[in-house]
Amino acid sequence: MSIRLAREGDLDLVEQITHRTIREIYPRYYPEGAVAFFLHHHREENIKNDLANRRVFLCLDPERRAVGTVTVRGNEICRLFVLPQYQGGGYGSELLEFAETEIAGRYDEIILSASLPAKAIYLKRGYQALEFHTIKTENNDCLCYDLMGRQARAEERKRLTNPDNPL
Repeated sequence: MSIRLAREGDLDLVEQITHRTIREIYPRYYPEGAVAFFLHHHREENIKNDLANRRVFLCLDPERRAVGTVTVRGNEICRLFVLPQYQGGGYGSELLEFAETEIAGRYDEIILSASLPAKAIYLKRGYQALEFHTIKTENNDCLCYDLMGRQARAEERKRLTNPDNPL
């Protein structure tokens, strides 16, 4: 598996990974209005802006197929999605570790907004809830999520400066 910077020509690919994952996974955790909110939040315009600013990365499987994506915006990890059929194969962990290392080279703290499906993963990696948020969506549904954070670790900073770092 490898991770590469996404190019503007990858817009459809990033949108497909993001929207397919939301449509297949999020209805198990969120009501319909919240799922619609996520899809709108990760719309083409927002992805295009992140691509133009070189914030989006793709995770490729051994056959070089894009199976996941992550966006790094300052010290924030955003839009981390792995296609449902590839979940549990280590791709999400690889993307998360990559994003954490990218951030640790420039910032002391890493933050992210944790969806319900991913919160347990972040807790296991040492993130702590900083704030709880609720957004009222369509149909009077609620979207609940935590803003989470943790300090960048010394070993992440070392990986970034190590010339043998595969990331």
